[in-house]
Amino acid sequence: MTRLARLIPAACALTVALASAAAAVPAAGISGAVEWDRMAITAEISLDLAASGLRLPAGRMQGEAMLAAEYLRLIRSAILGIQVDSASSVADLIARGEWSLTALERLAMQARTVPPAMTPELDGLRARYTLDVGDLSAAFIRHVHPADVPRTLLPVATQAFTGVVIIAADTLQIHGREGSALVRPALFPRLWDDGMNLIFERNMLEPGVAPMVRYFPRSSLFAGGPSGLSPELAAVVGERPLRIFAEGVFGEAPTDPVISRDDALLIISSAENRALLSTGRVAVVVDDSVLRSPFAAR
Repeated sequence: MTRLARLIPAACALTVALASAAAAVPAAGISGAVEWDRMAITAEISLDLAASGLRLPAGRMQGEAMLAAEYLRLIRSAILGIQVDSASSVADLIARGEWSLTALERLAMQARTVPPAMTPELDGLRARYTLDVGDLSAAFIRHVHPADVPRTLLPVATQAFTGVVIIAADTLQIHGREGSALVRPALFPRLWDDGMNLIFERNMLEPGVAPMVRYFPRSSLFAGGPSGLSPELAAVVGERPLRIFAEGVFGEAPTDPVISRDDALLIISSAENRALLSTGRVAVVVDDSVLRSPFAAR
């Protein structure tokens, strides 16, 4: 059992005991970000000791327990706001009964923690938490047997690649609508060709593969070395990936890259390249501005 898990029961009891003080003054707050390039939610919880009705030194342990309880309350909104696919956020899935707050809190308890420390002014406590977004992706992969990646009746000559890199770092035309947008990260973006044939979606993943895609900044393409790729990008797609420029973006939320039919055929014309999709050897290069989604709450 993690230290965070051991603190939760005591924290709940303490929260009830200090309810009046906490209600009068927001004693705890959270700040952090969903970092899509790291596939992590990083957060810092801070607790004002005076506003909590706690005094040092006796209040130190009580403050740590209260921080643990406040973490579950405060991290909830950050997870709820994560885009699952082009049509739904985590909050949407819960509203439709496809997931639950209980499951969300169970996932949140898997966070890696840095033990609470006093602020430099000695008037509060701070604790840091890191939650793996890949664990959240895995919670939504429920199939046992993956659907087949589409094939073509008219395959083209193609080499065996080590991965797929979709370059979508510029503003793109929104397919079927007026306007343009940057491709934004999601747990399960779909990949379409320009004839709106579906090339890749979450049910095509092998069970146990998460995340579906990884996101990288533009600079990861120009890192030097034989492949020109950063070590982090090469770890996902290998040294000889197929590089594709997205031609558009699709979806209620602009999460789904659209590629040319010619590029799609290079993937789906061979079993080896189709397997790159089903095993998650896919990276999407996006604008730096969408890689980090900050949040804050009290």
